[in-house]
Amino acid sequence: MSHPFTTLKVETRQRDQMVEITDRVRQSVQESEVTDGSVIIYVPHTTAGVTINENADPDVVHDMLKQLDEMVPWSQPFYRHGEGNSASHVKASMMGSSVTVLIRAGRLVLGTWQGVWFCEFDGPRTRQVHVAVHRL
Repeated sequence: MSHPFTTLKVETRQRDQMVEITDRVRQSVQESEVTDGSVIIYVPHTTAGVTINENADPDVVHDMLKQLDEMVPWSQPFYRHGEGNSASHVKASMMGSSVTVLIRAGRLVLGTWQGVWFCEFDGPRTRQVHVAVHRL
C-alpha cells in the first residue's frame, strides 16, 4: 500500500462553489492499492464541507447553492460572528466535514449519478481535503 493518506489541494474562485473531486479521490484509492475497504474524505475547515450528490447535471449544483443561499442568507441582523461569515459556518455544518465511501474490487462504490463534492462557502480560497484509505 503506497499512499493510504493523501491531501488534495482545492482552489476555489467564488464565495459559494461546489467542486467535484470524485476523480481525485478515485486516484488516491488506486494509488493505495486497496481492493476492498473504505475511504474517508475529510475537510478540515469550518467554512467548507463535503457531500455526495449527483454529478451528471450541473443544474443540481446550481439548485443546491441557490437553495442554501435562500435558507441561510449571507446577512442576518442576528449574526454576531466578528468575521462576518456566519452563513459560511452554518452551511458548512449543514453539509458536514466528512463522507465515507466503500471500496469494492478497487473501485469506489458510488451510485450511477453520484460524485464527491467539495463545498466552498467562504471563497475564493485554497483548501485542503484529506483522503484516508482503509483496508477491510
